[in-house]
Amino acid sequence: MIKKSEIKKKINLILELQRNGINDPKVLKVIEEIDRNLFVEEDFRQKSYENIALPIDCGQTISQPLIVALMTQYLDLNKNMRVLEIGTGSGYQTFILSKLTRFVYSIERYKSLSIKAQNLFKDLNVTNIFTRHADGGMGWKEQAPFDRIIVTACALDIPGKLLDQLSVNGKMIVPIGDQYNEQKLQKITKNNKNIEIQDLGSVRFVPLLEGKVSK
Repeated sequence: MIKKSEIKKKINLILELQRNGINDPKVLKVIEEIDRNLFVEEDFRQKSYENIALPIDCGQTISQPLIVALMTQYLDLNKNMRVLEIGTGSGYQTFILSKLTRFVYSIERYKSLSIKAQNLFKDLNVTNIFTRHADGGMGWKEQAPFDRIIVTACALDIPGKLLDQLSVNGKMIVPIGDQYNEQKLQKITKNNKNIEIQDLGSVRFVPLLEGKVSK
């Protein structure tokens, strides 16, 4: 449970999100309700409610709350949807998605992160998140198609296998670029015969390492 001393920090964070374009009341409500401390490494918990990315194990990060909120808002979720997440990481984004949609299927290439997130979801009594330790670039073919796909690592181009697993009229949010240069967050909308691409602004993510899985 969040401490009283942290309530002001959380209120300030919500106000900052609103000033930066987060206007979906469902997204704001979920972020306000969730204790980000649970997903942050102990040494950094005093910074849990700052609008910054923080390091986690395996050289990965928990994204800054604004980016998490923006990606979630752009997904335009409802309670009937099935969502594929590439990059479980700390599980923070995953947990937010689980509050806004029917099922979340989350893939993590680092086994230790996947196990840690699974245990946390179990402790939180979450029943609509399904996790897999695998190559995220391959998606989760057995559970496809998905109404929404969110990729929390940058890809050099739109991942073809993930696009194949997106349902017609589905949306995918993915950072496009490389880890050393500019990355653009893009919203991909899949129509019957083509796709629509919308640039959503500059971001900074770790790379999507297809074909590599850490044991």
